[in-house]
Amino acid sequence: MSEVVVVGAGIIGLYTTYCLINDGGISPDKITVLAKYMPGDQSIFYTSPWAGGNFSCITPNDKETLALDKYTYTHLAEIQKKLGGPTCGLDMKHSTELWDEYPGDEKINSLKSYIKDFKVIAKQNLPHGVQYGITLTTWDFNCPMFLTNFKKYFENIGVKFVRKELSHISQAYQADTKVVFNCTGIGARSIAGVSDDKVYPTRGQVVVVRAPHIKENRMRWGADYATYIIPRPYSNNELVLGGFLQKDNWTGDTFELETEDILRRTTELFPEILDRPLEIIRVAAGLRPSRHGGVRIEVENVEEKLLVHNYGASGYGYQAGLGMAQKAVSLYLKSKRAKL
Repeated sequence: MSEVVVVGAGIIGLYTTYCLINDGGISPDKITVLAKYMPGDQSIFYTSPWAGGNFSCITPNDKETLALDKYTYTHLAEIQKKLGGPTCGLDMKHSTELWDEYPGDEKINSLKSYIKDFKVIAKQNLPHGVQYGITLTTWDFNCPMFLTNFKKYFENIGVKFVRKELSHISQAYQADTKVVFNCTGIGARSIAGVSDDKVYPTRGQVVVVRAPHIKENRMRWGADYATYIIPRPYSNNELVLGGFLQKDNWTGDTFELETEDILRRTTELFPEILDRPLEIIRVAAGLRPSRHGGVRIEVENVEEKLLVHNYGASGYGYQAGLGMAQKAVSLYLKSKRAKL
């Protein structure tokens, strides 16, 4: 085994591995990623591959989460470069974000401070029922491709990946293990030694269509719904249409009524989708690893060793997760120094 173990190979686990190497100064050959599911696998309980995958305004408005967003947005270019450029499954595209109600000064002022090409849409140009809108240049992920290329990058520099299902978090520790990072996402609810009953799923359903003529994102946020259109980079022109935010719904089944609702909302929001015949590739459902009270990033002492928790990102793991990982690694380094 290794001195440092990351449990979970979703986006939070991979971001954490990245920060351990780049911020923590940990040699890659001293890191092992343990996980039941790996990039390339499909399961309703392996949540990261199912994400729509862009940087949007889905996150809460609290100061801490907004700071995590900013850190991630402004550092993703470094990851993109190390993974070989946009073809790794991470690229920038134009986006329009619309709200039925003004999202608040704190969020807007934060976005203004770092977002590329940020611009407020004039009120007379907003669709009916929309109170506020912006345009920007955002990050889009081809989530399955990005996860796979991230894993390959780590393997090439010496990180070990071991497929293993843990029934208790203590099973991640071996004789030489100094710290375990718990990035189990939705699994944090069920794995013994953590058993966090604050963790719950937020189900989404999407319709993936082929639309080579649509090159930009469009999002609309309501009080109880989210409608989103996300072009998936380097995917043979796939466009992700969604969606739903269904709390505590565990099913991976998909439903025709929901498909019809998604198609209605997205084509009303972006009518140009129908400029070409609609080609549906697939319909899919996924779970967001949500947590009452927000993300958990904290350090525990476990029998003279450290356990660092980093999970609960819900639908914003890709866009805030690098900031979460940097915070988790910083807490580990601080705790490590305190033990010396």
